Amino acid sequence: MEKDERVLLGEIGAAQGLKGEVRIRSFTQDQGDIASYGALEDEQGRLVELESLRVTPKALIARVKGVTTREGAEALNRTRLYVPRSRLPQREKDEWYHAELIGLAAIGSQGEPIGTVVAIHNFGAGDLIEVRRFAGGESLIVPFTEETVPEVDIAAGRLTLVPPEVLE
Repeated sequence: MEKDERVLLGEIGAAQGLKGEVRIRSFTQDQGDIASYGALEDEQGRLVELESLRVTPKALIARVKGVTTREGAEALNRTRLYVPRSRLPQREKDEWYHAELIGLAAIGSQGEPIGTVVAIHNFGAGDLIEVRRFAGGESLIVPFTEETVPEVDIAAGRLTLVPPEVLE
């Protein structure tokens, strides 16, 4: 399966305890939903099956099928977890998966090229879009709102960006 046909859903972190459990950082909207996609894949396409998952106040803890020791769990540290794009739920109108936005060209309201979308961040107060400017210098980071991003055209590979005046 091609890399573009997969979406990163999470990453295995440190071992948890002595019996093979691991901490997982989930990139799904509700962190526990990572288990609802069935078997996941690592970077090489090998299956990673979560036998159990529990949400605690400090972490998402999982048992991976076939892993029963701390050493086995430690060997999985930093394993990225993917799912085929075809298993993702159909998105609503005016909703996008972050993976669809990364790499889009950012153009201004008059069609002038600004840069390329390199990341979507969320530090708790809403999504921020990061654009690497074609002109160089620091990346432009703006709120991902209707005012600053009035149009997203996945098929055309671009979005319209209207940065606040103080950032231009």
